[in-house]
Amino acid sequence: MAGGKLSARQKMINLMYLIFIAMLALNMSKEVLSAFGLMNEKLTESNEAATQRNSDFMQGLAEKVSEQPAKYQPLKAQADQIDALATEFNSYLEDLKGKMTSTVDDPQDYEIMDKGDYLDNNFFKGDKLEPAGEEFLAQIAKFRDGVSAILASNPDLASMADDVKKKFNTDPVTNRDGITVDWLDYHYKGFPLVASLTKMTQLQADVKTTESEVLSSMLAGKLKVEASLTNFDAIVVPDKTAFFSGENFTGRIILGKNDKTLKADKVIINGQELSAESMQAGQTLLDFPAGAVGEREIEGEFQFKEGDSIISIPVKSTYAVVPKPNSATISADKMNVVYRGVSNPMTISFAGVSDNNVSASAPGLSKGSGTGKYIMKPGTGREVVINVSGTLPDGTKVSDRATFRIKDIPKPTGTISRQSGIVKLPRNSVEIATVGALLEDFDFELPIQVTQFKFKVPGQPTVTVNGTKLNSQAKNALRKARRGDQVAIFDIKAQIRGNSSYKLKGVSAVIVEITN
Repeated sequence: MAGGKLSARQKMINLMYLIFIAMLALNMSKEVLSAFGLMNEKLTESNEAATQRNSDFMQGLAEKVSEQPAKYQPLKAQADQIDALATEFNSYLEDLKGKMTSTVDDPQDYEIMDKGDYLDNNFFKGDKLEPAGEEFLAQIAKFRDGVSAILASNPDLASMADDVKKKFNTDPVTNRDGITVDWLDYHYKGFPLVASLTKMTQLQADVKTTESEVLSSMLAGKLKVEASLTNFDAIVVPDKTAFFSGENFTGRIILGKNDKTLKADKVIINGQELSAESMQAGQTLLDFPAGAVGEREIEGEFQFKEGDSIISIPVKSTYAVVPKPNSATISADKMNVVYRGVSNPMTISFAGVSDNNVSASAPGLSKGSGTGKYIMKPGTGREVVINVSGTLPDGTKVSDRATFRIKDIPKPTGTISRQSGIVKLPRNSVEIATVGALLEDFDFELPIQVTQFKFKVPGQPTVTVNGTKLNSQAKNALRKARRGDQVAIFDIKAQIRGNSSYKLKGVSAVIVEITN
C-alpha cells in the first residue's frame, strides 16, 4: 500500500483496510480474553470438587484414627501438616485473586481484563521485585519445601518429593529467544489480568491435586478393606425377578467382595446342604424347584474356616413365583374405543415377557416411544383387530388378540368469545369477538381452526365470512341490529389444525343476543 503517489480515493481505501485489520485484531483479542475467563471458571469448578474430595479423605482418616490410633495416628499427623500447608497457600492465592479482580468493575466481564497493571505495579519495580512479588515466591517455596520435607521423611513417599519440587519450581526460565529471565517475569509480567488470574487458579489446582496425590499415596498400603469374613454379606442374585409355576428357580449367591479365589466349605439352603459341584470360586450356584405361586423365601448360611474358627454368614432372601401367562394385556390409555383422525395412545404388553420380545400388528398401528407404547391411527371401517405375540424366556411362543371399535370425532360446538349455545353480548364485543369451535367432553386436545361461517342479523341479508372474525360487511349488518335481537352464527366450517384431510362433522351454530 506504499510507494508512488496515490489518489485520494486509493488513500481512503487503504485507510479503511487498516481500520478493518485493526477491528479483526480487536475481536480476536476479546475472544482470547473470554477463552481465558472460561478456562478460569472450569478450573474453579474442578478446584471445588478437589477441595471436597480432600476434605472427605481427611474425615475418613480421622475415623480410622479413632478406630485404630496406634496404626493411623502417625499417618494422620503427616496428613495434617500437608493439609495445613495446602490450606494456607490456597488462602493466600484466593486473597490475591480477590485483590486482582477488585480493580475491574465486573469480575465476570473477562473482555475488560486486558491490562496487567495490577501485578506489574505490585510485583515488579524495574528489574527488581516489590515486596508483594517476593512474598508470592516465598509462599510457593514454603508450600513446595514443606511438602517435600514431609515426603522425604517417609520412605514410602520419598520418590514423590522430586515431583513436588518440579511442579512448583521457580528457577529462571529460558524463553524462545534463548534469553534467561526470572520465573516471575516469564509467567506474570506484562500479561493481561485474566491470563494471570487463570494462572493463579491453575496454581490452586496444582496445590489441590498435589494434596490429593500425596494423601492417597500415604494411605496406600495402610487403608485396606478388612479381609475378615465377618464383614462379608451374602447376596442372592436370581436369574430373573419372577418365576412361573412349574419352573425351577435359577440364580446364584455371591459374596459382597466377589473374591474369585474364595470358596465356601459348606452351604446350607432351606435346610439342605448343597453339593460340592454347586460351590465354586466366589459364588454358589442354586437350582431347585421354584414352588407354588406366591412369594417364596430362601434361608440358609455360608460356612467358612478362618483359622481355628468356623465363620457362618447368614443367607436370607425372597423371590416371587407368578402364573405362566396365557393372555396379553392390551388397553387404550385414554378410552375403550379408538378414534379416527387422531393418534390414539395404547399400551400393549405380555405379563412376564420383556418389551423387546413382544410384537403387535394391526392396520394403522405403529410403535411409540417407551416400553409397551404404541400409536393407533385407524382408517376406514367400524372395528380394528390388534394381534399380539410374545416369546417367553424359555423360548415358548404365546399370542392373543383384541378388537376395538372405531368411532369418528364427535360434532364440534360453535363458540364466540369461547362461549357456546345462546350468548348475551354487547354489540361492540361481537364486532371484535373470535368465532371458534371446540369438542366438548372429548378426551383428546385437538386444535380446531375455523375457516368460514355465516352471519345473520334479523332483517338483513346473510353474510358469508372467511376466517374467525367479522368482516366489514358483517359489521355493517351488525350495526343495524337492535337491543334484544338474536344474531345467528351458523354453517361454521372447521378443520383439525395440521390434519386438513380429515373432514369434521358440521359445527353447531351459536346464537348471540345483543344486549345494547
